[in-house]
Order: sequence, then structure tokens, then C-alpha cells
Amino acid sequence: MEQARFNMIEQQIRPWDVPDTRILNLLTVVKREQFVPAGRQPLAFMDMEIPLGHGAYMWQPKIEARVLHALNIQSNDRVLEVGTGSGYLAALISRLAAHVTSVEIVPELSAQAAKSLAAHHYDNVQLEVGDAANSWGAEKYDVIVLTGSVPSNPKAYQQQLNVGGRLFAIVGDAPAMQAQVFTRLANDVFECKTLFETNVAPLQNAAQPQRFVF
Repeated sequence: MEQARFNMIEQQIRPWDVPDTRILNLLTVVKREQFVPAGRQPLAFMDMEIPLGHGAYMWQPKIEARVLHALNIQSNDRVLEVGTGSGYLAALISRLAAHVTSVEIVPELSAQAAKSLAAHHYDNVQLEVGDAANSWGAEKYDVIVLTGSVPSNPKAYQQQLNVGGRLFAIVGDAPAMQAQVFTRLANDVFECKTLFETNVAPLQNAAQPQRFVF
């Protein structure tokens, strides 16, 4: 198991623009296999998405690491995750941030994630069940992560960032989506950086833009 974890880090993650030793060390501490669905532990360190049921998937390990590296989460940050899935990404974030609120639309996935997080004492993660495809409450956050793709720029979530806050979103339509980080530089000033192209399952009920019809 430890050899497989080492190979994942050295062969998949480090070569994919993740030189941050803080993130690489974190991947050895937060055990990915503890969040993989029963019977699929042999897939935990493979360069692939892992089905969770209900149309949800765990990201590839290299995407999880690259996103954490890009967001540069600090120990006083308050983080919102939209799409709890297995709970693994929330567990990773919880070891970097002050507090994580994670929202999942599928109650069964949230319940399983709660078991995994509680079993391994990730105590600064608050799980919520609900539809957060377009916004969640009125609170502002230092970091927001959307784990499902959205068809267009998630402007409502940009407005939930504190100044200096970062939002990660995968924007676009299959098969070519762009993984982007939006940073709120000032109240009405945002910067967008594209990290890579990918293709992941859409966030349930994400607002659809008007599309031209012939």
C-alpha cells in the first residue's frame, strides 16, 4: 500500500506541476484508500476517476493535488466545498484550513463521507446536504471549490469570496473543459487563471446559459 502511494506521488503528481512539499507530504498523511468505496481499494492510487454511485466520481489524484497547490490554502482560511463526494478532498483541505463546509446534494454520499471523516477524526469539516449548484447561504469564504463542472463562469460564487479569496471551478462543456482559479483582487476586480483542460461530471442543477439555437 505504501509503495503504491509513493508511486502515485512520484509518477503521477510530482511531474504534473506539483512541486509543493506541503501538498506532497499531505498526501502521505491523509490516506486516500480510507475514502474509496468498499471493494475498490485497489483503485485508490491509480490515475483514474473512481465511481462513487449517483453519477459522482472521485477525481484523479493528480487533479486533487494540482487544485490544492493552485489554491494555496492557509491555516486561517475558511473553505466551502460544493460536492462532497467521498469526503477525501474535504479531508485534505481540512488539514490545511481552519474550517471546511462541504455541501452534497445526494444524502447517501454525504452520509458515507460523514462516516469516513468521523472515523479518522477530521473534526473541522461541517457537512451539509442540499443543492448548492448556484450558491450556498450568505456567508463569504476565503476559498471555494466546485468539484463538478459548470457550463459557464460561476459568478454567484465569485461574489461569495472575501477579497483575496480563490474559487476553483471546471468551466465549459464536454469534451473540453477548463480548470480555472478565480481570485478576488478587490471588491469588483477578479483575476482568472486557467490551469489545465479536463472533462469531469457536471454539477447537478448548475445554471445553464442561454444557448444559440439555429
